[in-house]
Amino acid sequence: MTINEEDRRRLGFWVADCAERVLPLFEAKAPSDPRPCEAIEGIRVFARGGKRTAKLRALVWAAYAAAREVGDPVATAAARAAGLAAGSAYIHTRVTLDQAKHALGPAMYAARARELAAGDDPRAGDKEIRWAIKHAAPAVREIVRRMPVRSPGRSRQDALFYQLDAGLRR
Repeated sequence: MTINEEDRRRLGFWVADCAERVLPLFEAKAPSDPRPCEAIEGIRVFARGGKRTAKLRALVWAAYAAAREVGDPVATAAARAAGLAAGSAYIHTRVTLDQAKHALGPAMYAARARELAAGDDPRAGDKEIRWAIKHAAPAVREIVRRMPVRSPGRSRQDALFYQLDAGLRR
């Protein structure tokens, strides 16, 4: 499976929406830290036709640093969603199963943030995954259908990835 610049842009709008939904969970723990928000804005600029620049790459790493530094699992998952969203601009042309994680990661981490915020209640994560599936544009679904199929795996994250992948392929 290959992915091109236009695919990355189409994906960018969706991953930004997924990550933005849980941004308040990060901001509740670190209200003065703009890095995840800036990463989400960075992918939106790219999706609207901007370039993949060193600045965008720096926004990815800054959101990951925010995730490491915040000290709260809910906020960490929300910041990772933002970092992965911005990083989706850098998915390799030839997509492997590992690369597909980058495309689905923002929605999966948003779901994980929701369920951690709900006391590790899987129903909250499942609801977030359903939202992501429902709000994926046909172009996003077509891109996912061209990616390697995920297996259920063993961890909760694997289960969320699998649920998301399967739902987007329907």
